Amino acid sequence: MKQEQAETLALQALTFLVNDEDRLDRFLALSGLDQNDLRNRIGDPAFLGGVLDHFLGHEPDLLEFATDAEIDPIQVLRARAALPGVNPDW
Repeated sequence: MKQEQAETLALQALTFLVNDEDRLDRFLALSGLDQNDLRNRIGDPAFLGGVLDHFLGHEPDLLEFATDAEIDPIQVLRARAALPGVNPDW
């Protein structure tokens, strides 16, 4: 997967988070970010990789996002591999 495609998928995942208050609150709490950080870092490929890390670290959200986006969950892993930043053990 090319980086541009991966960024697009990560933006879809971020939109999925933002549209659910409970998911967003969990993401913010775990990441230590606030909503201003989201706005300021939305174009940062490493940040977008972190969004995908969040999904890869929590299977229920990964599966719900994949269903919502009508993609195979493995696409999230492929997208993550195309973005910079730390790749934790999933």
